[in-house]
This record gives sequence, structure tokens and C-alpha cells, in this order.
Amino acid sequence: MNRDEITEQIVVARLARGLTWQELADAIDRPVVWTTSALLGQHPIPPELGKQLAKMLGLEESVVPVLAAPPMRGGLPTAVPTDPTIYRFYEALQVYGGAIKELIYEQFGDGIMSAINFSVDLQKKPHPSGDRVVVTFDGKYLAYDWVSAQGG
Repeated sequence: MNRDEITEQIVVARLARGLTWQELADAIDRPVVWTTSALLGQHPIPPELGKQLAKMLGLEESVVPVLAAPPMRGGLPTAVPTDPTIYRFYEALQVYGGAIKELIYEQFGDGIMSAINFSVDLQKKPHPSGDRVVVTFDGKYLAYDWVSAQGG
């Protein structure tokens, strides 16, 4: 069984058992965004945690080594995402990405925000005109090191 087939089983089992992503995250004491992403195939899940999750979801223990393997990350079915929720993040980065890049450069120097040494959080914030979605990306700043890149 491959990772995509297991991911499909996870989604079906979670819904069939009436489990929330938060309940699954709480069971393994991990952040909900990380747990959801891992269960959707974007992070390896340590075997001891994979066993817990497989049991909760009623999956065979044979899925555990596949869940623990390093995944192929970040692939979307199309170059421009078509799912409306994912597309809005794409759209926001098209509009604000340049500004964010410039502000990172201005405030930190020539570098990037890591997506490896990274966390993400999602919160619901009540607002008079309708609830707000607050997404926080928290990535380590990584400076470009041009001297080392030139071998000196």
C-alpha cells in the first residue's frame, strides 16, 4: 500500500469514527497543524506515534512504516492550486509575497524564512463582521552565506 492510499484511508477512517484533527493531535501530544499535515502525507510520523494513530483510526499496523518514511513533500495536483482555500493562500502570497520578502531583507538582511525549522498555527478570532482566520508562520531566519558558497 502506498502513501496516497493510506492517506485516503486516514481521511475516511477519521470521518467514519467522528474524530477531529484536534483529537488526533491531542492523542499524540503534537500541534494540530503538524498532525493534520503529517496524516495528509507531508511529514514522517515517528513509529510509536504512528502506532497510536493507526489504532485510533482502526488501520492495520502495516501502515506504520509507510507513515514513518520521509514523504515526497509539497506536491499539488496543479501548478496553480484550484481548491479555493489553498488558492487564497497562493493569491495572498502573489499580492504580499514581494512585500514580505522586502521586509525580511530590510529587517533581517539578505536571507529567507526557513520552512524546515518552522511551525505554523491556526486560530479562530471572533470579529464583528465575521470570524477571522489567523495563520501564523514561524520560521527561523536563514542568512545567505555567499562567502561559504564561493568556497572561501
